[in-house]
Amino acid sequence: MKQIDRVLNVRSSVARESAQIGTSLRASCLHTALCAIRSLHAELVLHPKPGLVSLVDNGSHADMDAAMFMRSLFSLRHYFIQMAQAGAQDASFDVLKEYGMQAERRMLIATNGINTHRGAIFSLGMLSAAAGYCHARSLPLAANNLRRVLLQQWGAALLAHANPAVAKVSNGLRATHLYAVNGARAEGAQGFPAVFEIGFPQLLKSLARGAQASDAQVDSLFSLMAQMTDTNIYHRGGADAAAMVSQAAGKFMQSGGTSQTDWQSRALECHHLFVHHNLSPGGAADMLSASWFVYQLTQTVE
Repeated sequence: MKQIDRVLNVRSSVARESAQIGTSLRASCLHTALCAIRSLHAELVLHPKPGLVSLVDNGSHADMDAAMFMRSLFSLRHYFIQMAQAGAQDASFDVLKEYGMQAERRMLIATNGINTHRGAIFSLGMLSAAAGYCHARSLPLAANNLRRVLLQQWGAALLAHANPAVAKVSNGLRATHLYAVNGARAEGAQGFPAVFEIGFPQLLKSLARGAQASDAQVDSLFSLMAQMTDTNIYHRGGADAAAMVSQAAGKFMQSGGTSQTDWQSRALECHHLFVHHNLSPGGAADMLSASWFVYQLTQTVE
């Protein structure tokens, strides 16, 4: 963790970006941003991770690699501080949305137009804002508080944001229309149920049995793939592919997840299957990052 903190150099920007708020709140916003960056980095380095880019290989992606993800991640280092501060100041959704659009533009410059973290910009950005709101009002950083704040402060705007009539055309939006499934915007409008009802609880369950952090993250990812709607899968392979992903991931978890002695070989089989069919569960990866972010926030602040 210390290495990624130095590489991203988030701390050096805090004094410049946070002068208008108190020292304690400034430190809290910094901690929130560090948790967000660490979560994205943890997702990147995780392996085996079916169909997704890691330090080992590019999964089902011919147009991106780990180095590109690191450039993208670096481009977002100020954004999460900005979102935490905005949440602390009870900013409107329009303000948060503008910050997100600015972050997306910086990401696309860093990646030469490739979408590496658009979903994470939305999910982790909104969660950072909720954390900032909690910090400023001395609300405990419990998972239920983060979700309640999201829905209480920005729920109506998130619901309007999920309206297909106002959404920017994207691969995910096309998939939601074609297959009548929920996408990232609908997930946000519901307070990220994939995070708070699937990914985060699975992390707690795996960690409680003594799993290492990376193993718990694998369990969380497979649980998300088994249970959530991922428009990335629908876009690449349609309903049949979505059923295959859910079945494969569900079988892995029903067999014990990472508590199996041969879990790595089983996860690699799933990885090779997804790559063969050109499938990449990017939505599940975003929700894994968000789930690990919530886990970090709910632990004792460093």
